[in-house]
Amino acid sequence: MKDNASLLRRKDAATPRGVGVMAPFFVSRAENAELWDVEGRRFIDFAGGIAVLNTGHRHPKVVAAVKAQLDAFTHSAYQVVPYEGYVALAERLNRLTPGAFPKKTTFFSTGAEAIENAVKIARAATGRSGVIAFSGAFHGRTMMGMALTGKVVPYKTGFGPFPPEVYHVPFPTALHGVSVEDTLKALQLLFKADIEPKRVAAILIEPVQGEGGFYVAPPELMRALRRLCDEHGILLIADEIQTGFARTGKWFAMDHHEVAPDLMTTAKSLAGGFPLSAVTGRAEVMDAPAPGGLGGTYAGNPMSIAAAHAVLDVIEEEGLVQRANQLGERMRGRLEALKTRVPQMAEVRGLGAMLAVEFCAPGGHTPDPDFTRAVQARALERGLMLLTCGVYANVLRFLFPLTIPEPVFAEGLSLLESALTG
Repeated sequence: MKDNASLLRRKDAATPRGVGVMAPFFVSRAENAELWDVEGRRFIDFAGGIAVLNTGHRHPKVVAAVKAQLDAFTHSAYQVVPYEGYVALAERLNRLTPGAFPKKTTFFSTGAEAIENAVKIARAATGRSGVIAFSGAFHGRTMMGMALTGKVVPYKTGFGPFPPEVYHVPFPTALHGVSVEDTLKALQLLFKADIEPKRVAAILIEPVQGEGGFYVAPPELMRALRRLCDEHGILLIADEIQTGFARTGKWFAMDHHEVAPDLMTTAKSLAGGFPLSAVTGRAEVMDAPAPGGLGGTYAGNPMSIAAAHAVLDVIEEEGLVQRANQLGERMRGRLEALKTRVPQMAEVRGLGAMLAVEFCAPGGHTPDPDFTRAVQARALERGLMLLTCGVYANVLRFLFPLTIPEPVFAEGLSLLESALTG
């Protein structure tokens, strides 16, 4: 029988340390919101493969769809021989994504690829080169993705120089004294000091920051960005890679806002664990690159496309948008009730089931990453998987499957409470 200790030794000998691994054990099997390691120990999954498993591990409809596609064909390269599933999925995303205007969608394999191509499309459509992103942002580990990312450790350390013409402004974080007004003033200063607006192709924003700490973009910020983009001919890009597909209690986080982006990137829970990402946007913008300018050998792989169709069916049929709100309300209430017992809990925040808790030194706003790591470690010891995030690594985020069975969710909440209170 395989054991975790021997597999860890093999991992350390065969794979580089740069691929950071959270768990000191190896998965053997998984089902919905639970997984078991090679030694048979059970864990409740509140990590969701980093927001990939909104429909859970191995949802039967996703498995069936992939098996059926496997029996038909596995690859043709869409640019060589296209297939209907790709077109049908593009049609579905064009309908589902926010914005009452004609849209088009193209598919890739990873979120970072989607970000790279969104920037390419924006530059082709505007004839401009500058891109503005936000502090705390995470947009991938490619060179452009790292340039756009607003968090140095561990993503950018030792990898520079990065592509030019990328600029950052502060993301509003009320807990740490950064207001929407501060952000907008920083943008105006950027236009005065670093780059004129007519050279900016796009402003790229996560409606809820992922790695940055689950900070929610205020509605007034999104309205102001839309006005600014319209005034200067800049494209607004929403990175919905972590927020998409029912996680925030709506299909997309931008559905919480009264304005629509020009381009949107999605990935993660789009295909239930199969590699697939997308860029969806205004039809005339999406058509800016010339034929051959977009694509990839595995982009829109048939297996992933089939999985994505099943995922969208499951979200609709099982009411996961509504369930995200129900689960999120229960978790938020449980966490808020613990504040008096856990003085390090500075803030509980998020939308729907995309929730996080930030830990600071009691009585202040000094980040407390040590306490955060201790809670994560205690939870893992007790069988609950949690992820940290935040520029200071002092935030716990919760990304349990939206299909999680009620008894498992209740058990997970109890384990979380015990980890928080020691």
